[in-house]
Amino acid sequence: MPFRSVDIAVVAVFSALWAALNLTLGPLGFSLLRLPILCDLSVYFPTLLATWLSSKIGVPTVVNLIGSLVVFVMRPGSTHLLGFIASAIVFDALMVLCRHNISFKPRCLSVTIAATAISAYLAGVLIGVIFMGRSVDWALTFWGGWHLIGGIMGMVVALLIIGVLERAGLGRMRIAQR
Repeated sequence: MPFRSVDIAVVAVFSALWAALNLTLGPLGFSLLRLPILCDLSVYFPTLLATWLSSKIGVPTVVNLIGSLVVFVMRPGSTHLLGFIASAIVFDALMVLCRHNISFKPRCLSVTIAATAISAYLAGVLIGVIFMGRSVDWALTFWGGWHLIGGIMGMVVALLIIGVLERAGLGRMRIAQR
């Protein structure tokens, strides 16, 4: 199904948030901790919220692609973001298993957790091996693990916000249900 104007608006808003967080929180976390956990939080938090709002295939990938392009313009050396674009494609593909429906139903929640964990870990491995030039063992054990932790942090924050919005009755207003 093609994107409607509201889907494009969701993509625009959450791509901007993705870029803003990656230009601020990501480098801050890396400077302070020398770890990528805030980079992944900056990636998965807006990606999950956009997916929840739209429930449409392609939205996670497009949010990550546009957000990455904005960051590339601001920081041309940020080639590692290609790892996040690849992981967004995997996330998007895995979310098909629950029709891109992020909810607290056991099946949808399990798919969301698995899709986030797998794609965040994949991003870490790709970035570690391809863009940092480190060994596969290091990327599989150390760097992938830290990306996984950051992705889970972003997912927890997103799910907390989604839970609050759902309890406030705003879940019924999601774009997919219009």
